[in-house]
Amino acid sequence: MKKVTIYTASTCHFCHMAKDFFREKGVAFEEFDVGVDVAKRQEMMQKSGQMGVPVIVIDNKEVIIGFNQPLISQLLGI
Repeated sequence: MKKVTIYTASTCHFCHMAKDFFREKGVAFEEFDVGVDVAKRQEMMQKSGQMGVPVIVIDNKEVIIGFNQPLISQLLGI
């Protein structure tokens, strides 16, 4: 299984949708709340070039900004 990292904020509706999608599909993910973790916020900004969430990183190479379910499904093969 591919490694999935998601950068979120507690008030972000699309972040919750993305996490629910991963749970429904049985995809393990590592989550970082950039609203409380300044170092992870900086890391997310370096990877994505912006402050918007969610930012989803697959296998440390594919960076998806927002909850693009078709693209995520394609990249994960689900």
